[in-house]
Amino acid sequence: MGKQSKGPHSIRTHERWAQFRFSVIGALLAAPPERGQLQEQIEALAAKKWRHPISQQWTVFGYSTIERWYYKALGCSHKEGPVDVLKRKIRCDAGEHPAFNSKLTAVLAAQYRQHPNWSYQLHRDNLVVLAEDQPELGSVPSYPSVVRFMKSHGYVKRPRRGPAKSPGAQAAEERYQAREIRSYESQHVNALWHLDFHHGSLRVLRPCGTWAYPILLGILDDRSRLCCHLQWYWAEGARELCHGLSQAIQKRALPRSILYDNGSAMIAKETEEGLTRLSVLYENTLPYSPYQNGKQEAWWNSIEGRLLPMLENVADLTLEKLNEASQAWAEMEYNRKVHSETNQTPLRRYLDDTDVGRPSPNAQQLKEAFTTEVTRTQRRSDGTLSLSGIRFEIPSRFGHMQQLNVRYATWDLSHVCLCDPRTGTVLCRLYPQDKAKNAEGIRPHRQSPHQAPTEAPPPTAEQPTGAVAPLLEKLLRQYAATGLPPAYLPGPDPSEATS
Repeated sequence: MGKQSKGPHSIRTHERWAQFRFSVIGALLAAPPERGQLQEQIEALAAKKWRHPISQQWTVFGYSTIERWYYKALGCSHKEGPVDVLKRKIRCDAGEHPAFNSKLTAVLAAQYRQHPNWSYQLHRDNLVVLAEDQPELGSVPSYPSVVRFMKSHGYVKRPRRGPAKSPGAQAAEERYQAREIRSYESQHVNALWHLDFHHGSLRVLRPCGTWAYPILLGILDDRSRLCCHLQWYWAEGARELCHGLSQAIQKRALPRSILYDNGSAMIAKETEEGLTRLSVLYENTLPYSPYQNGKQEAWWNSIEGRLLPMLENVADLTLEKLNEASQAWAEMEYNRKVHSETNQTPLRRYLDDTDVGRPSPNAQQLKEAFTTEVTRTQRRSDGTLSLSGIRFEIPSRFGHMQQLNVRYATWDLSHVCLCDPRTGTVLCRLYPQDKAKNAEGIRPHRQSPHQAPTEAPPPTAEQPTGAVAPLLEKLLRQYAATGLPPAYLPGPDPSEATS
């Protein structure tokens, strides 16, 4: 038996043939035969069986074939080695498509530019119809020839980027064709966060007795791929975004920048103004270009592939159970599992790399940050202003101001603040007008605009300060130190009763 060729299947076909041919005649080159012995040794090689370099079947090669290989390798130049000259000759028309003439090529290129989401079969079927109406195009090649031509020219099927006639979708398609796409990564931890909503594929039972698909808010650190926070909600509004983002900031740090898409929650005034107050640079991805937030999009595969399948047999899955399971999966598996791109666990990379994040503000500061600031005119007759159809009372020390800057969140009118028009500093809280209490006829003393709030008369028993009693405050601290959750079940959301 002859020597078996051990070339790996990943080697090109012509290179595998060259290596095989060299293994057959290599002994003749290493030990040149004496005069008159060459024919005898070539006949001996022709009598052996060899493994075919492609099919791996046992086969034999004739005397003339081996002789041709030998003289071809023997006559190679100094620039080329025996293996190079033993390669199969590449066809002179390799890479060309003679079945496609210039007119047919131009028609197919224009058709692909207009419909990049068509399948190969649909492209060919339309070419056949065009060739029937325009005989000058010639005959249309077969389906395999069309596929080879389109793949070699980069005419691959791509998903549709938004509505076909949308100016934004057309601009995104032109940008995709004109600019290369490259992966990127931030150099430091907390330098860039990714944020997005994801519609889950698992139904959850709502308190009102209906089934619904919850929406996941996920926040990732670009450098470490750490899950900063994830939480399921019933909606994807600015309220949910600010709620989840505030938790991520308190759990990790205040990032330097955030990248998200152009959803309504992302471009809400509360979100943009809040990030500006926190000195966080926010960037929006280009319209119809989800690949710019590719790390976030790839992360959803882990959610749908590992987390949700483990909950698909839970009969009475609620939003609370789903959130508890998601937190446990993120902290105990995802953040502690080696990432295929970084070859490190997200948690280890987050702790070891340089951190450029800033300390998190407290909960009250975050709540005041994610608000929108509007200007309202004070009604001098009773010292009030109108906000979303509700009257709020203005302290008398600000009664001289006609234009008032008010900061609030549209979903929470229980926390409205009056702020300085020049510096934006919060001056005081504003409370809704209580007409029933005002009907009692008790009126506080007016305060001068130059009188500091601390100069107001001290509170009496009839003027509660709103502070918790010392004993109850002590009990609350002791209870919090135990680490136990509050021993009660939250009541149902009134808005869900009618949803």
